[in-house]
Amino acid sequence: MKTYLITGGAGFIGGNFVLGLLRRDDVKVVNLDALTYAGNLDTLVEVMDHPRHVFVHGDIRDRALLNQLFAEHRPQAVVNFAAESHVDRSIDAPGDFIQTNVVGAFELLEAARGYWNALSAPNQNAFRFLHVSTDEVYGSLGPTGAFTETTPYTPNSPYSASKAAADHLVRAYCHTYNLPTLTTNCSNNYGPYQFPEKLIPLAMQKALRGEPIPVYGDGKQVRDWLYVEDHCKAVECVLQKGKPGEVYNIGGQGEKTNLEVVQTLCRLLDDMVPGSPHTPHAKLITFVEDRPGHDRRYAIDPTKVQTELGWKPDESFDSGLRKTVQWYLDHTEWVERVTSGAYRGERLGLSKS
Repeated sequence: MKTYLITGGAGFIGGNFVLGLLRRDDVKVVNLDALTYAGNLDTLVEVMDHPRHVFVHGDIRDRALLNQLFAEHRPQAVVNFAAESHVDRSIDAPGDFIQTNVVGAFELLEAARGYWNALSAPNQNAFRFLHVSTDEVYGSLGPTGAFTETTPYTPNSPYSASKAAADHLVRAYCHTYNLPTLTTNCSNNYGPYQFPEKLIPLAMQKALRGEPIPVYGDGKQVRDWLYVEDHCKAVECVLQKGKPGEVYNIGGQGEKTNLEVVQTLCRLLDDMVPGSPHTPHAKLITFVEDRPGHDRRYAIDPTKVQTELGWKPDESFDSGLRKTVQWYLDHTEWVERVTSGAYRGERLGLSKS
């Protein structure tokens, strides 16, 4: 049986990845998460007592803890989802992003390198360190074209700059130390268990409460949307088939403007919540001040991961969004619990200081 060390496994993408792994019968998961605002054990309720799931509350910057986990559990792979990931929050508090996304990645790489160096040659060859990153490291696109694995990095926010720094560290550890690393850069994820500060779950909760649905600027910013379970399957595919030292871009080829996303969501809510007193929900759409430095368009070219590794998404944007809406409608208690802390759906990312 394989053992995976998953960091950030109580967050949105990491949590979905852990749940998917544990539906199989051949993987043990050691799940390390600091349980910041976006990491929540409610996501893992169904597996907290699972015999192949070991949850550890801790920080990836804690080298002693990392060394202990490597020594005790002897993982065959590390998958690093741990990150501060919200652009607006990075504008308000960039230091947090440097600490988790850059320093944390460095500490994890160092711990993995020390562990890997002591392995036998066959186990070294089998070991993988997979770093999960974002398309935002590439900056902003014009009206045409898509990011490929050779697109130059031009990050435009503290968040994307911190992720770019981590990507470069991962590449350097492979080139300098021969640590068998892999990097994935994904487009915008959506789906179950996403913290309701992101566009789709935030807009949905606002609509259901009859509150204004904020759309930044003119709403014509374009993103490439990827259903989270498709992303998790792609990460596992890269882990199993990817070539060490390579980068794989993962996208759903579901380009939509932010306004189109919110309008589609409102139509779904009109259909799926016919008793809502706030229909048509689109009347709640409200244009607000744009985010500072807001990138205009992202799009991923997933040709490499599709042709070399055989991955492709199962969900279209429309089918994935309907599944997402239904999940949130069926799990209102999850939303209430995860938002019971300091975050109340207020606007973030307008810091001028």
